[in-house]
Amino acid sequence: MNITVIGAGYVGLVTGTCFAELGNHVTCVDVNKEKIENLKKGILPIYEPGLDTMVASNLAEERLHFVTSLKEVTTKSDVIFIAVGTPSDTDGSADMQYVLEAAKNIGEHINDYCVIVDKSTVPVGVADQVTQIIQDGLTKRGVTTTFDVVSNPEFLREGAAIDDFMRPDRIIIGVTSKNARSIMLDLYTPILRSNPEKIYFMNVKDAEMTKYVANAMLATKISFMNEMATLCDRMGVDVDHVRLGIGSDSRIGNSFIYPGCGYGGSCFPKDVKALVKMAEINGVDPLVLRAVEERNAHQKQVLPEKILKKFGNDLSNITIAVWGLSFKPGTDDMREASSIVLLQKLMAHGATVQAYDPVAMPGARHIFPAEWVTAEKLRFAEHQYDALNNADALVLVTEWKSFCYPDLAVMKKLMRQHVIFDGRNQYDPKQMKDAEFDYYGIGRA
Repeated sequence: MNITVIGAGYVGLVTGTCFAELGNHVTCVDVNKEKIENLKKGILPIYEPGLDTMVASNLAEERLHFVTSLKEVTTKSDVIFIAVGTPSDTDGSADMQYVLEAAKNIGEHINDYCVIVDKSTVPVGVADQVTQIIQDGLTKRGVTTTFDVVSNPEFLREGAAIDDFMRPDRIIIGVTSKNARSIMLDLYTPILRSNPEKIYFMNVKDAEMTKYVANAMLATKISFMNEMATLCDRMGVDVDHVRLGIGSDSRIGNSFIYPGCGYGGSCFPKDVKALVKMAEINGVDPLVLRAVEERNAHQKQVLPEKILKKFGNDLSNITIAVWGLSFKPGTDDMREASSIVLLQKLMAHGATVQAYDPVAMPGARHIFPAEWVTAEKLRFAEHQYDALNNADALVLVTEWKSFCYPDLAVMKKLMRQHVIFDGRNQYDPKQMKDAEFDYYGIGRA
């Protein structure tokens, strides 16, 4: 098929590249000229394992193209994906300006039947808005072609996006016509040959809602376990044992019950906020969702609170090594990352921070104030062990694999004080104690 993807950000680029890998002819459209020129050269705006290689191979095979103008491709598109950002607005609702602008552009350029797919995460009812805007554009131009608008929310985990696309847990498609259903089924058939039951067709509004509820449910599981970890801390209980105990219950399972220093990223925070707003607009008091947000905000303060409790409020003579800056391993994404809150708190109390992350440091240099670096209060280390030089404590924020089995003997030689704050409960408290480290986990009193 001839596929157009509007938006060459994380979702759009992964979606377009993966469809090209399946043999389709794909054109990604983005208004950012610099991004498009770089993509034509195989230079990606994001880090995602394996994506650079896949982009390069499909560019070489001429199945994948990048342009700045929708006008160039709409006349030959069977399917047009809208994959633009839907950030939080000032009131917490999802900002639809980029989605609606994409719809306007589609209405100005299509001349023949095609399927328009909302890949972006959009509130319930946005597909109706997209339909109306496109129809208004066609009417204004005197074009009588038909089209269908479909909801096909993405469920891509940063760091595992290609595998999630090619081997999905499920594919959700909201449709209103048999023709659109048939086209979408054909499009995804190569992925579903061994598991055709993994595609679920439903009403468009049902599909829109499904994405928000899924992310909110996962955020709720995380916040619940973080709250239980706080209770475990106070009562001298090891939450990791509790986690193993409840995770063995098939009704609960092991996914998303790992306590830590708070969730971040581009999805959970904004989608919970958007669902809260949807509830309020519709006269529902979102008690649980507000509690999820509140717990997560508090959880990002847990590590700095533990550090201040250990060293006192004056950290001017304290050097803190930080391992991990991205909101999760496998990505350079620092949106809503716990590391941001941690560093802001440490700097406010006068600490010196030596940070290391395998891929997120270039982006971090643009996020944190330049004066922190200039004043040498924030240093970016070239290697994870370089961050430990004369450090009074190590804080593990992101559980990259390279941090899982550190050389404790080397760490002891490099560090001034032997203290570890484990924000992801990666380490064995007994092992740390035996190695003569003061160890502080999350809910592992």
